[in-house]
Amino acid sequence: MKRRAFIAGLGGVVAWPMVARAQQPNQVRRIGVLMPYDENDPEAKAFLSGFLQRLSELGWTDGRNLRMDIRWTGGNVDRMRVFAKELVDLQPDVIFTDSTPQTAAFQRETRTIPIVFVFVSDPVGSGFVASVPRPGGNITGFTHLESSMGGKWLQLLTEIAPGLKRVAIMFNPDTAPYVASYYLPLFEAAARSLKVASIATPVHSDVEIENVITSLGREPRGGLIVMPDAFVTTHCAPIISLAARNNLPAIYQTSVFVRGGGLLSYGADSVDLYRRAASYVDRILRGAKPADLPVQLPVKFEMTLNSKTAKALGLTVPPSILLGVDELIE
Repeated sequence: MKRRAFIAGLGGVVAWPMVARAQQPNQVRRIGVLMPYDENDPEAKAFLSGFLQRLSELGWTDGRNLRMDIRWTGGNVDRMRVFAKELVDLQPDVIFTDSTPQTAAFQRETRTIPIVFVFVSDPVGSGFVASVPRPGGNITGFTHLESSMGGKWLQLLTEIAPGLKRVAIMFNPDTAPYVASYYLPLFEAAARSLKVASIATPVHSDVEIENVITSLGREPRGGLIVMPDAFVTTHCAPIISLAARNNLPAIYQTSVFVRGGGLLSYGADSVDLYRRAASYVDRILRGAKPADLPVQLPVKFEMTLNSKTAKALGLTVPPSILLGVDELIE
């Protein structure tokens, strides 16, 4: 059950005149969509379904007044670059993309076609926009987390697994280059405050994922934070399995890990971000410029707990966690 919504958007939701909403598009428009997930990923399909449903509510139907060109990269950086070029060559009216590396791939290919992103952690630091309230170029969109989340995840992990002595953050620097500069400083500051040793663990393959988790599990009182990263999301099954095998408490950014057997997740409501992004695509198709559409923060967050996993790890879930849970998996 999801019951909490946090208002954190800078600039708020910008109103769109009712007269414009009433207008019916009279020509077929084209959208290029690049998804960083596997095409058969049910969670990713739910994200995209939310996006398409919201577009339909706004008057855009694929096959009638809209043509959608969708590509799936499965977290592969080389494929991202190839598909980004391919979609730009199609000259769509607007591009919709998910994640920092995919947005960067499009930025290399075009400075004119409007781009709407979701799941970009640091759009200013990544060079996509001049500022959050006034992006200033052809790119705008919706961030999913603030830099303080690095410390928040550590706090939640130490609440559900008290006595941790060392915690590693796992990410792929190729698909999540922002982790080191955006999340790591506040994660390390929180670790010092909580007297926990902080470890940055970049990974590029299944072998490196296994080495990191196995190493953490060799001694008791280790923990793991799996960072927001398209690469690790596509490797969620082995990460969950290895964490369980090594008796390692772990926290994730998205609930897909917890539904698959992970312990705890906390992050933005992904479907909500995709739906809100559709409103920006709609506005651009009706004449708005990305430069004038402020980058927005998430307004809905969700915490998901797998009580079966907590029991298997020998953890007693504290009231502070239980009170904050939006979805309990038993």
